[in-house]
Amino acid sequence: MPEATIALVTGASRGIGSAACLALARAGVTVGVGYRSDPEGAEETVAKARADGGIALPVAVDVRDEESIEEAFRRVEKDVGPVRVLVNNAGYTKDGLAVKYTTENWDATIDTNLKGAFLCSRRALPAMLKARWGRIVNVASVAALRGNAGQAAYSASKTGLVGLTRSLAREVGGRGITVNAVCPGFVETRMTEVQREEIRKRYVEMTPAGRFGTPEEVAAVIAFLCGSEASYVNGSVVSVDGGLSA
Repeated sequence: MPEATIALVTGASRGIGSAACLALARAGVTVGVGYRSDPEGAEETVAKARADGGIALPVAVDVRDEESIEEAFRRVEKDVGPVRVLVNNAGYTKDGLAVKYTTENWDATIDTNLKGAFLCSRRALPAMLKARWGRIVNVASVAALRGNAGQAAYSASKTGLVGLTRSLAREVGGRGITVNAVCPGFVETRMTEVQREEIRKRYVEMTPAGRFGTPEEVAAVIAFLCGSEASYVNGSVVSVDGGLSA
């Protein structure tokens, strides 16, 4: 990847986003650690990246808000330079059966998971097009590949994210920019830690690998897709799910 590459990772105060920041920082990328409601988590990620010799800065961004996105990009551009790597990781989920699912929860899910990724990508692309180099990685979900009862909004948003990935890949692939998606399965994060033990056991039984994944395992794939070695990988949807979607 080019020298002085700068990345913005949304939803990066914990879990997969935080792990992606650390993996990119270790690869020599200057990382904007995006967060909405957890500044302490973002600062912790920044501290870990700097302890490893990397360069990182916390960046407040609400991906549902165009003005917040614009301010976040402007801050990164002012402090370190134009964003050439974008990881759309910010996500929201509120489970519930469709028959009783509220419009408010539907809008929050779609706006965060799908519209937010589009808005951030649209803002990042001009600098990438000018440089004729860029990387966008969208963090989707195994729910994009198989439906889950009680997750109509989440599955729809992540399936839409896959469609966005493939369409953008065709639009900008001829300009040295790649757009790919990763679909994590059941990963050890704060969200899965609070699940009841019987639910966690069922998840493990559904996964051929027989265990949960780790944020670091997903982050390793994200870091690869962001690098120069992945220059011929474009429009791909990579499952990181222990065989769940096989």
